[in-house]
Amino acid sequence: MKRLNQCLKRLFLISILLGATWGAHAQTTTPVPKDDVQFWNDTQLAIPISKKVDFVIQGTIRIRSNFSSVVDGRWGVGWVIKANKYLSLNPFYFHREAKPPHGKSEYEDRLTLGATLRFPAGKFTLVERNWFERRWREPQVDAWRYRIRGQIEHPFMIKKAKFTGYVADEVFYDWSQHDWVRNRFAVGANHAFNKHFTLDLYIMRQNDGRTRPGDIIILGSQMRFRMS
Repeated sequence: MKRLNQCLKRLFLISILLGATWGAHAQTTTPVPKDDVQFWNDTQLAIPISKKVDFVIQGTIRIRSNFSSVVDGRWGVGWVIKANKYLSLNPFYFHREAKPPHGKSEYEDRLTLGATLRFPAGKFTLVERNWFERRWREPQVDAWRYRIRGQIEHPFMIKKAKFTGYVADEVFYDWSQHDWVRNRFAVGANHAFNKHFTLDLYIMRQNDGRTRPGDIIILGSQMRFRMS
């Protein structure tokens, strides 16, 4: 009987070890994908403080294309300060929580100091946006990041409705990597339904060889509301 009890104990311990090994194996055999297709939606509310200053509240949600999970959610507050007809300043704060497919949860607080330049060029408008970001992250290391986005806009009409089409490209420099780490190319159009609501729809391709998933096709929308 004593030997039987010892054998049963050994079998029990072996089964626990095998179960733990199998669980670890199952986790490691489901890596975070390199590529993905996602839906991104931004909702923005601008509250005029004066003729040249808006207070802005923004929320963002990012969903996988099969609607299986929310991979990124964030909210932020900030200001749009119109220095003149060409230059606006954009200080913002964002809080971000994310969980990549089969990956670990991520948390971030981000302070953004930005400036946007707009110049007319005939029927086109040239836009350059520069952002410096301080990122406090978990589990990644804290870092500074620089983003520069160039955009070309052109108006067009559909059945007397005015739209603005655009092509844009944005690159990212990350000081924690000491390299240009990401590129985003987008094509889209927006339409102002009235002075209180503008809808922007776009398709974007992101290339990033360091994060997972880093290479993403995005179908995006931005709903911009403005109070009187």
